[in-house]
Amino acid sequence: MRVADNLRNIQTAVARACERSGRSTEDVTLIAVTKYVSPERAKEAVDCGIYNLAENRKEGLLEKQTILQDDRIIWHLIGTLQTRKVKDIVGKIDYFHALDRLKLANELNKRIEEGILNCFVEVNVSGEASKHGITEDQLDDFIDTLAQFEHLRVIGLMTMAPNTEDIDVIRHVFRRLRELRDQIRDRKIRYAPCSELSMGMSHDYEIAVEEGATFIRIGTALVGE
Repeated sequence: MRVADNLRNIQTAVARACERSGRSTEDVTLIAVTKYVSPERAKEAVDCGIYNLAENRKEGLLEKQTILQDDRIIWHLIGTLQTRKVKDIVGKIDYFHALDRLKLANELNKRIEEGILNCFVEVNVSGEASKHGITEDQLDDFIDTLAQFEHLRVIGLMTMAPNTEDIDVIRHVFRRLRELRDQIRDRKIRYAPCSELSMGMSHDYEIAVEEGATFIRIGTALVGE
């Protein structure tokens, strides 16, 4: 299917999820995850008015940026990042969705010469060994340690729900992330306003929206395999 057709279906689903949960669609930002598709397919998304694009690897990000030279694009890096690759992406992304280690925070801050990088702290709410992210009980201390990094701003939390058909399990994970976000937000920390929630992918974004997602990361359902 064309990206335009997929987009219409997603927008309809998001609108319904917002209606069910008493939210506005304006509060939900759609990110096109283009990691599995060609630059041409990614450009199709841009041509549909989707300017938030995400890659999960440095190599994919740099390739897309070389070909899609469009100032309207807002670039997101959503995958885990090795510290040795930080130098290659600093200054090339607008949002980083996978801050989960002090060593990584230190390297990012060291490499950013000026300005602020908007970051999501990744939390492993489900507790699955296969997933990255800090644990719930590490969150407060981790946020506290980030005070020393003047170039990083924690705008929210990110998580991935288990790959399951059990809607209750998925909903619990998203709801819990929202509760954790609220706890940090209510602390009113200058460098960690923590107002955003990055959660929800192709198979579970409607549940994520119902539970408060402000950024949804959609690949397959939008741009295909």
